[in-house]
Amino acid sequence: MRFILFTALIDMISIGLIIPVLPVWVGHFTHSQAEQALYFGMITFSFSIANFFGSPLLGALSDSVGRRPVLLIGFCGLAINFFMTALSTTITVLILARLIGGVMQSNLSVANAYVADITPADQRARQFGLLGAMFGVGFILGPVVGGLLGAFSIHLPFYVAGSLALLNLAYGYFVLPESLPVERRSVFHWKNANPLTSLRALKNNNGVGPLLVVVAASGLAQFMLYTTWVLYTSFKFGWGPLENGWSLAAVGFVSALIQGVLLGRLLQRFSPIRLTLFGLLSSTIAYVLWGLATESWMMFAIIFFNLFGSCVSATLQSIISSSVDAKSQGKTLGLVSGINSLMAVMAPLIGAPLLGLVSDLPKGDWRLGTPFYFCAALQALALVLAILHFRGSHQLTHSSQVKDPPHG
Repeated sequence: MRFILFTALIDMISIGLIIPVLPVWVGHFTHSQAEQALYFGMITFSFSIANFFGSPLLGALSDSVGRRPVLLIGFCGLAINFFMTALSTTITVLILARLIGGVMQSNLSVANAYVADITPADQRARQFGLLGAMFGVGFILGPVVGGLLGAFSIHLPFYVAGSLALLNLAYGYFVLPESLPVERRSVFHWKNANPLTSLRALKNNNGVGPLLVVVAASGLAQFMLYTTWVLYTSFKFGWGPLENGWSLAAVGFVSALIQGVLLGRLLQRFSPIRLTLFGLLSSTIAYVLWGLATESWMMFAIIFFNLFGSCVSATLQSIISSSVDAKSQGKTLGLVSGINSLMAVMAPLIGAPLLGLVSDLPKGDWRLGTPFYFCAALQALALVLAILHFRGSHQLTHSSQVKDPPHG
């Protein structure tokens, strides 16, 4: 675990570095807040659509050739993306950089498959939580450092992020061991790399099909949050890269605390199903409160209020991962990543126009939170669908009676 955890940490730091400054960099090529929101949505869309088609391909490839080579491809893609973004002189080059990065990068799903390779099924929720905690720690360090560097030079965070991606490439090549033994690998088929064909196959797998809708609705809400957070706080509170860096660090701190420290203890009291439901309820409330916030400090308070929201990703992946065999982990988790990528495709198409519609309202106006109210509705839908699914499959009743054994 320590090898893949270190890889995930460096990966997330590099990604986190650019989050507070990318919308600002896009603003250098635009002439109004509405235009900035529109073009930022286009750039986010370009990465997501490329990743939607790239993730299932790389996930299926990792089942065939191993996890390590595919992770190395992802690190190369990130490095190219970051350096091209820093050197961009037009919106077109920015979009091209994001397309290259998106199609080559599936590090999260492959890292999850890596963890599934080396972890018994009944311990995966906790181990996915540890991996999520590393992403959380990276999300603490990356945005803060990115905000500080961005205040000095808008280009510097991209160069540092690209350098960290190259560092991860060297670490992966010389240090990271392979997790998937040859005897557990499967033959690569192009049909497994087709996201639409593979989604249909997963839909019929062991009754987890309805959970894909839960993943989709919750994922769309989360990606709309990522797409609109920096511009929303800028429009509503006048935040810059530094303030956004600290806010995103708070998100990372909560994620690391829950997934790295508290999740194992929570799993001794609650099943992954119960934690999923608690997390969806907590997130629904949090989105409404973010939209209604009238002071900057409220955004931070709500982040810490939404503790259970950080459990959802790890527990859902544990439930889905445990339903498939060992030879299909990469493909399955690649498909889950593909669903999230599809939601990331849709998020800027919905979030950016919603924010653009209200972008000219005065600072502090509650209507600026329109994208967050839409996210709350999505999370509420995911919660209802999850309850119906678990009740229908009798898992909810069973999970309340038989809890997971203590871990670690």
